[in-house]
Amino acid sequence: MNKLQLPLWLIKLTHFEYWTWWMFYIPLLPYGLFQAIRSRSLTFFTNVDPCIDYGGFFGESKIDILKQIPAEYLPKTIFIEKGSDLKSIIDKLIQEDLVYPIICKPNVGERGTQVEKLYSNYDLVNYLNKVQDDFIIQEFITYDIELGVLYYRFPDQKQGHVSSITRKEFLSVMGDGKSTVEELMQQSTRARFQLDAMRNRIGDMGMKEVIKNGEKRILEPIGNHCRGTKFLDNNFLKNSQLDAIFDKIALQIDGFHYGRFDMKVKSIEDLYEGKNIRIMELNGVSSEPGHIYDPQNTLWAAYRDLAQHWKIIADISILQNKKGFNTVPISILWKVVKEHFAD
Repeated sequence: MNKLQLPLWLIKLTHFEYWTWWMFYIPLLPYGLFQAIRSRSLTFFTNVDPCIDYGGFFGESKIDILKQIPAEYLPKTIFIEKGSDLKSIIDKLIQEDLVYPIICKPNVGERGTQVEKLYSNYDLVNYLNKVQDDFIIQEFITYDIELGVLYYRFPDQKQGHVSSITRKEFLSVMGDGKSTVEELMQQSTRARFQLDAMRNRIGDMGMKEVIKNGEKRILEPIGNHCRGTKFLDNNFLKNSQLDAIFDKIALQIDGFHYGRFDMKVKSIEDLYEGKNIRIMELNGVSSEPGHIYDPQNTLWAAYRDLAQHWKIIADISILQNKKGFNTVPISILWKVVKEHFAD
């Protein structure tokens, strides 16, 4: 049977990149418990990055993290408090010389939830009606290359290591001059998973649009795996030169030892020279080595690489504990999680 004829539930079952997060992580729980025993704390990960709330495990403020990153690597960014009116937001856009399109995202959020690319004040009004919490607005960076670069450095060391590089390939279709957007999406397994979400976003008229022959149309501009982005293993880019680039960035963030830089870069040559880099987000200990979700990867290799990174986190935690950085009690961490989902 042609793969495109297979039901999505069967594809999801047999391809781990489409599994729900809890289904994917369950087999690794015993190993996580082993690291907790070794580091003598169930929440060993919370003292790894003292500069981020709870080490970046959950509920961290994006704007608080961005403020610690050297400004030369940041896109234009403004913080919007919940309840702000449209006029005050537009005034801030004008003041910061931010023009459409822009990216809006919750200040506290995960896995691409409520992250949107907006094209007009009309879109901004609709976004305000949906988001009831603090959020941030960033300029849309037009660089073609988006990467997730995972970096770690042990306490008291001046040199760290880039341990994972993921290149993001946005969900797109290639027009043939006769097929509609929906028909083109039906020709891709990855796109089929996004049919309902795309229909909700662009409507029936958008789904019926015929794309001219040879035109590549990006359907989803947000680089999250759960929104159809393909994660590609780019670990072949790792070298000591790249380590030095991220040492320069990370050493300016006091208390940062482990995390993933979600960023855009103008070219790979610029990446190695440390220029034309724009960091949209920095995530802490919850960061995954995104390369494991490359469709060419095996489940065994994914678990192996993830386990290696959990060991690095535990090793850093043990060293941090010796330096007097205590972990967050599990009762407090559990309270934070419950309050987040209760809102």
